[in-house]
Amino acid sequence: MSRRYDSRTTIFSPEGRLYQVEYAMEAIGNAGSAIGILSKDGVVLVGEKKVTSKLLQTSTSTEKMYKIDDHVACAVAGIMSDANILINTARVQAQRYTFAYQEPMPVEQLVQSLCDTKQGYTQFGGLRPFGVSFLFAGWDKNYGFQLYMSDPSGNYGGWKSAAVGANNQAAQSMLKQDYKDEITREEAVQLALKVLSKTMDSTSLTSDKLELAEVFLTPGGKVKYQVCSPDSLSKLLVKYGVTQPAAESS
Repeated sequence: MSRRYDSRTTIFSPEGRLYQVEYAMEAIGNAGSAIGILSKDGVVLVGEKKVTSKLLQTSTSTEKMYKIDDHVACAVAGIMSDANILINTARVQAQRYTFAYQEPMPVEQLVQSLCDTKQGYTQFGGLRPFGVSFLFAGWDKNYGFQLYMSDPSGNYGGWKSAAVGANNQAAQSMLKQDYKDEITREEAVQLALKVLSKTMDSTSLTSDKLELAEVFLTPGGKVKYQVCSPDSLSKLLVKYGVTQPAAESS
């Protein structure tokens, strides 16, 4: 039945579905997963890097985590080239707001403006939806720390913890069980690594397969975005015991 209605993004099927948008979400289901957890003193983002070949030169910069402004960062799951376009758009919008109003752009306003762009690509002919989902982590003076998830349809929502990408359903149900409201940043890192270790396709967790980033406030009250170095990530994996069992079982 779908074959007649999935050639264009602009046509609803009789069941009220937009197949191209659903297919875009399906593409994200095959991408490396990303997990975001909101804690009382920060936001933690963890992403799985898919190593497709041993011959591939490992990137020195991050490939799952991107800084949008001093107070907002995001984790990406899906087609990276699509993500780059949207990240550049978000960066420009954030800077325009700062230039016009002399203060950082509220996190939700930034997410909403980006989702408006995504939504446009599902409503006009000759365009395909962006095959990418984002987890936005940020802080503003209105609502403090925030975590948002957006998908190719242009929908977004605020979450306490969220997972996108491969095995996101399993990760989401684990987060639902283990998440506590007053969780600290350190506990959030531990939970994110635990969930990723259990839902990732690869057998062992190593620092070259992962990326970890945090958004938090410094003692001086400034928002800081920090990406965890591979060395400290390896130490964290050993500390929380996520890397040992996998090494023994292999």
